[in-house]
Amino acid sequence: MEISTHQHTFPEASIIHVNGVELEVFEAGRENLGNPIVLCHGWPDLAYTWRFQIPALVAAGYHVIAPNQRGFGNSATPADVADYDIEHLAGDLAALLDHFGYESATFIGHDWGAFIVWSFTLLYPQRVDRVVALGLPYLARGEMPWLDFMEAVLGSDYYFVHFTKQPGVADAVFDADPARFINNLYRRDEPLMPTGPGMALIEIAQNDSPLGEPLLDERELEVYDAAFTHSGFTGGINWYRNLNRNWHQLADADPIVHQPALMIYGLRDAVARSEQLAAFVPNVEEVSFDSGHWVHQERHREVTSAIMEWLKQNPNT
Repeated sequence: MEISTHQHTFPEASIIHVNGVELEVFEAGRENLGNPIVLCHGWPDLAYTWRFQIPALVAAGYHVIAPNQRGFGNSATPADVADYDIEHLAGDLAALLDHFGYESATFIGHDWGAFIVWSFTLLYPQRVDRVVALGLPYLARGEMPWLDFMEAVLGSDYYFVHFTKQPGVADAVFDADPARFINNLYRRDEPLMPTGPGMALIEIAQNDSPLGEPLLDERELEVYDAAFTHSGFTGGINWYRNLNRNWHQLADADPIVHQPALMIYGLRDAVARSEQLAAFVPNVEEVSFDSGHWVHQERHREVTSAIMEWLKQNPNT
């Protein structure tokens, strides 16, 4: 089914069998075969997050491939937590390229999608031409596994840790009312507040008076509500539960991203800016917009323009 949004028609979905699972994939610009760009959403999100960027990318000559990654929408939701580690998630992207007959592509990722794109670039460097990351800079692999480090520094209520230490608790809260959780989380003009005690995302899900203004209109919220009512939130949360496993799986990879990269920040985003990004991504350009975490939706015109200009200035060689 095609979904009309903001004068744009979102592509029809196809179910594609890759890497041992079925993925729901939204494809646009088949007339531009040979110039692929893969769009990777984060959590809790969908390929639909790219509704503003897809028309511009197609018009610029790209064959756009935007999957609902495993755990989301009508894509597979395996029961085993380990089926959501970075080897599986990156393997899905490699198999997706194989399915379409591409040796390599440009990859754009937001939030967790950015983590997957950064990691995919380390694991499959020959398959990545350029990287655009939004909302989440490269996460350096320190000496302590990521979840252990987060628990030591941020405590057991920090949502990454809570998801892992208390499996099923947050999932049930989010599943109880997907529309409320998404509407409370997707906000614009939200003041950047200091983190308090408690599990922040559960508090957001149960908040009767969320700060800021809704980012999604009624029709857009219906798309998210339907998708997460179908899939639930556990598959996506399992991405978090694999952070330590991912840390081990990336141990032998060259930690330097050699490809040209664009990093896009929202100035109101609670996710911290990386002060050492260029040490690991030497060919990076960084830009910021007055926005919260959902920068490519909240400031979609400016962000789309920045992406298009950067892609034009950094052509594939």
